[in-house]
Amino acid sequence: MTATKEEIIEQFSKIKGLGKAKAELLYDNGLYSMDKIKNSKIEKLTQIKGINEKIAKDIKKQARDIIKNNKEMKTKKEIEEKEKSKKDIDTIKKEKDKEKQAQQDIDAKEEEKKYIVKKKPKLSKDQKNNLIIRKQIKKRTPTFLREEWFRYKRIPKNWRRPDGITSKMRINLKYRPNKVRVGYRGPKQIRGLHSSGFEEILIHNKNELHNIDNTKQAIRIGSTVGTKKRIEIEKEAENLDIRILNMGGRKNDWFKKSKKNGSITN
Repeated sequence: MTATKEEIIEQFSKIKGLGKAKAELLYDNGLYSMDKIKNSKIEKLTQIKGINEKIAKDIKKQARDIIKNNKEMKTKKEIEEKEKSKKDIDTIKKEKDKEKQAQQDIDAKEEEKKYIVKKKPKLSKDQKNNLIIRKQIKKRTPTFLREEWFRYKRIPKNWRRPDGITSKMRINLKYRPNKVRVGYRGPKQIRGLHSSGFEEILIHNKNELHNIDNTKQAIRIGSTVGTKKRIEIEKEAENLDIRILNMGGRKNDWFKKSKKNGSITN
């Protein structure tokens, strides 16, 4: 942006020994900036009325100093702006990192709230090993299908022991489906236990909970139990620290939501 005449004259007036009148004379003689005064010859300056050789040298020197100071001020300002900009960037980065960390903490807390470790039974070392063995046996156990289930549509896939004098499956000929055998059974010590290791006890009201050993037994609420009675059982089981094996579905969600809202209290 080009400076106006008044601004230039005001700038010239800052030079010691130059008044407003002499500053106007300098402008009228084609000296429109400090650079022109600095670069102009002394002979040219002395031609202006009221300026002798001594004043001309002094004016040139002051113009040089003003330009130098302006450059220094400009450089200093640029450095300060750069530092400020850098600080702003660092501040923004730190704020973003803080927000990210805060979000991660919130997510971690929510994840902790979402997953609650289920109660485990007190088992001996042999029982724990046998549970692992049973799991391995179950993985390799095939699906047992009824003889010739693939041949006729009327024959279901559910297992039936092969029978008949001509049955190839009964006499264990090659390439015939697997039969149910004693070798597929799990260890006797943990036979009938739930996969968690608990003994399952079927209950239909909250009074039956007082006979439960919560270290070895877990309950399964009967399918005929209504919602109202189920909620009572769940509350009592929570107080007695008894695990419910079939605590799930919409009823369970309703129970949790009601408890959170305060409509259900212990």
